[in-house]
Amino acid sequence: MRRAAVSNGAAAHLHFPQQHASQHAAESEPAQLADLPASESDAGATIDERPASAPPRPVTPLHAVQVTPSASNGRAVQLADANDVERMADDAALKTFHTFRTFDYSVSLLFYPKELKYFVALFQEDRMWRVLTTSDMNTARQLFHHMQEQATRLADGETRRLQLEAQNEQLKRLIAESEAHAERLRRGLQRTTEQDQAVTGRQHQLRKDLAQLEAQRTAAQAQLNKAHRQVHQLNVANNEAIPHIPR
Repeated sequence: MRRAAVSNGAAAHLHFPQQHASQHAAESEPAQLADLPASESDAGATIDERPASAPPRPVTPLHAVQVTPSASNGRAVQLADANDVERMADDAALKTFHTFRTFDYSVSLLFYPKELKYFVALFQEDRMWRVLTTSDMNTARQLFHHMQEQATRLADGETRRLQLEAQNEQLKRLIAESEAHAERLRRGLQRTTEQDQAVTGRQHQLRKDLAQLEAQRTAAQAQLNKAHRQVHQLNVANNEAIPHIPR
């Protein structure tokens, strides 16, 4: 009875077509009653009076399926072991078809002639980071361009950092040049101011000297005029002392 109850409970959550349910119930019900002990015959009769419900249909167990990455065109792409690829590169077993580099990131399209395989490897600081492999040349080229775009995106920060560093260096240089120019202008202005002050002082001293010289000239001219008058007076006096001789 316990097994019948479990079967009915499980069937209550499953829905099947009516004809399959009736056939399955007809085949499975006698086996369930035969398994019951004689002391539970009344309970078995009670079960026979209930409407037969279909037990759950056997479910096929699921098995894990290995999924292989594939390119957009459906050709197989697989992850490769970076250690194996590095070992083949060290043994000179790989041929390089294409190489792309941007800052610390690089992408290489490698060919393994022994097995006709292509490897597309992404490097970071010359260390192999990710490797994909395929046997189709067109797929390998698509993978190479895809990783090239990925490397470019990864290097965008490096590109921006380098640009900002260059701009900052340029700004520092312009600031230094501007400060040096301003210092030259300050020194020139200071020199001009000092020269203006020197010229002003010189002109002031010159005016004083001119005034003194003019005063000296005036005094000397007055003294000269006085001397001329004295000479004239002496000449007149001397002329009067000369006797007059008639003609």
